[in-house]
Order: sequence, then structure tokens, then C-alpha cells
Amino acid sequence: MLTLYYSPGACSQAPHILLHEIGTEHDAKRVDLKAKKLEDGSDYLKVNPKGVVPALQLPSGEVLTENSVVLQYLGDRAAWPEVLPPLGNFSRYRVLELVNFITTELHKSFTPLFKPDASEETKAYFARQIAGKLDYIDGRLGAGPFLMGEELTIPDPYLFVMAGWAEKMIGLDKWPNLVAFRERMLERPAVRHVLKFEGLLQEEAVA
Repeated sequence: MLTLYYSPGACSQAPHILLHEIGTEHDAKRVDLKAKKLEDGSDYLKVNPKGVVPALQLPSGEVLTENSVVLQYLGDRAAWPEVLPPLGNFSRYRVLELVNFITTELHKSFTPLFKPDASEETKAYFARQIAGKLDYIDGRLGAGPFLMGEELTIPDPYLFVMAGWAEKMIGLDKWPNLVAFRERMLERPAVRHVLKFEGLLQEEAVA
């Protein structure tokens, strides 16, 4: 069975959602990112020496890291090809293009906003950088419902997480398409299940 190592609200929420969207059986183990410990007290660094999430442990014992790679691995194993089109279909590269944009341009720009020792000037600079990236994403989304149109693909859960961060850090008032996308995602059973499981909804957590 696959095992996802996650931290509530972290970028690991994207593969966590995708696992439920595609119906892949898995276990999920919570990581204390400050202490680098699992809930049983064991050392997370023995799983992922980088000390970050997500990490996906395969039945073979191999461990995959880096969100874009984990999402692609899961997408390639989905029962329905729309989530990541197969080799030979050009739209596959458009999907991966979006995943890499979110990873390199959007996700990493949030890092200083989470740092308590970052100056206000630094945070303001990166908030402006994020705003520029959201301008592009909002236009790319259009009426949606998803980044690639009618079908959910692997960058959509990732964008959902980034939209949540943006809502808390800088607000989403300037990006109505992104607001609508986030609201649509929040209605999906897989998304609600993961938010409950991670303790991020007021309802009782589920297994």
C-alpha cells in the first residue's frame, strides 16, 4: 500500500486530495515538521532526509519526494486518463507545464511569508511576486471549472492549496476566477474528506 507523509495544510494536501480523487488505497501519516517526528515519535528524517512533505512511500519501500513528481506518479496510475493524459497526447505537457509553474513560480514565492524572521520589506516584495503569478493563473482559469477546462487534472489540487495560502496571506479579492475555483473545489467530496482528516474543518475528523 502507498503511504503519504503529510502535514495539515501544507503542500502535501495536494497529493492527499488527488489520492482520494482517483480512489487509490493508501495510508496517511502525519508529520510534525518542526520536530521532524511522526506521531509515534519516530524520526521523519529517516523517511525523508530533506525533512519536508510530501513523501510517498511505495510498496517496494522506495520513497518519492517533491510535489510535482508525487503528483505525476499518482496521475500516471489513475484509473481514468484525464487526470494526466498519457504519453503521445500533447495535452499531457500542458498539464505538466501548469504543475511546474505552480511549483517553481507560485509555491516557492510563499516561502518568505511563512518565515517569522523575514522583514516586512521582503514579505511585501514576495507578496507582489505572488500577485503577478495569480494574475496569470486567474486568466488561465477563466470560467473553468478547472485549469484544463472540464476535467480535473493533477495541477488542480495543487492550485487549491496555493489558493488557500493566498487567501490567508494576501487575500483573493482581485482574482474572482480563482475564488470561484476554490469554492468549486471545496464542494468536492475528496477535498472535504481531506480537510476533515487533516483537522481543517470544524466537523469531526474521519479515518
